[in-house]
Amino acid sequence: MNCVRMIKIAAVALTLLPWAAPQAAVSVGELQRQAAAMRDREAKVWKDREVSQRAELQKQEQQAAEAVSRKNRADARTKALDAEWTQNDARITEFKDLLRQREGNLGELFGVTRQIAGDAATVLTNSMLSAQFRPAEGEEARDVFMRRIAGAKELPGIDELQRMWFELQREMTETSKVARFKAPVKMRDGTTAEADIVRVGPFTAVSGGNYLRYDSSTLSLSELDRDLTPKLMGLAEDLSESSGDGYTTAVVDPARGAMIGMFSERPNMVERIQHGEVVGYVILFVGGLGVLLAMYQYVYLFITRGKVFAQLKNLSAPRNDNPLGRVLLAMHEDGTADQSSEVVELKISEAVLREVPKLQRFQAFLRLGVAAGPLLGLIGTVIGMIVTFHAITSSGSSDPKLMAHGIGQAMIATVLGLGIAIPLLFINQGMTALSNIVTRILDEQSQAVLADELARRNPFLTRGLEEARRIDKA
Repeated sequence: MNCVRMIKIAAVALTLLPWAAPQAAVSVGELQRQAAAMRDREAKVWKDREVSQRAELQKQEQQAAEAVSRKNRADARTKALDAEWTQNDARITEFKDLLRQREGNLGELFGVTRQIAGDAATVLTNSMLSAQFRPAEGEEARDVFMRRIAGAKELPGIDELQRMWFELQREMTETSKVARFKAPVKMRDGTTAEADIVRVGPFTAVSGGNYLRYDSSTLSLSELDRDLTPKLMGLAEDLSESSGDGYTTAVVDPARGAMIGMFSERPNMVERIQHGEVVGYVILFVGGLGVLLAMYQYVYLFITRGKVFAQLKNLSAPRNDNPLGRVLLAMHEDGTADQSSEVVELKISEAVLREVPKLQRFQAFLRLGVAAGPLLGLIGTVIGMIVTFHAITSSGSSDPKLMAHGIGQAMIATVLGLGIAIPLLFINQGMTALSNIVTRILDEQSQAVLADELARRNPFLTRGLEEARRIDKA
């Protein structure tokens, strides 16, 4: 080590020789003194560096010891937690087995409870009673509570089971009662007001003489958009004003209000006719015209038949106010006695044929109406189907609501066509039968008159007719 220092000192001295050349010569003692001083400074530097390095080494050793200590503590905690987890897992398994043993039939009861709650939730949602038994502030609605029980993952508590039993019991008992209560009702104008409601079980509800519809989405009641028939509205008014003493006739909807709502939406006769549009009006015009003409002809035939029957009782005095009298008068016209029997027969036939058109008047038009009614209805059906296909093409979907207008128009036209054809058919048959009665009387009497005239002109024929009549009587 000393040798190395001496070599360094010699090197420094040789380096300084050129600079020292111009100066005065330095003695050996001075050089030794400077070398000693330099050696002392270097020794101090090395000593300071060694002290700092030892301090840093001690610091690093202390930190390493602390890290090892922390690691040892963590390993110990890990082993303790692992042991605790193993112990807890064993206890959980033990408790599960114990819980399963102590539950017994409660597991099956929980499954039944969830099933009943799920079924009851749907019933309570669609029940009109939910509008009366509305939840208190901060309390779950009946249907919401049942759905929560149906979706629970653990056994419900005693309070929940008691409320579940209470809701089921109340639903069953109130179903058989007629109750009066106050609740908000949505009016036809869109406003909501507190109203006095009379409820017949879960089937029908009325307020102020109007039937109410139950909305399951809002658990509320609303008035029907349209009135029902006067008879049904009268029953609703009687039920609203009933004091509860005795019996009152009421409407009970087994579909819990759905059928009453559908019945109120049914169009009346005028709306149905309007739905048929132009074809429907044409059909009704043809049918109405046929009925008017038939009524006029029926009056004429009834009056004519009465006069003909009266004339039958007095054939010797024919009158000109009835067809039979006019036919008889045709036999007594001037010059008839001088004419041949063939001419007389032709004149009688002419008189009968002259009366027949009046008796069969408008029958051809009625037959035309019977045939044209279904054809006009078929035209309306085709137009309605065209409207339906156009709606499908325009919307790009087969939505029943879009197709309803065209199909309804087609069906209404068909019904109107058949509706005028069938009545006109019966009317025409009745008119034909009535006119045939009078026509048959005219034919019979004309033939009798002609036979009497021929017998008067031919006595032998008269004796033959009398002999034939005698044989018939025998």
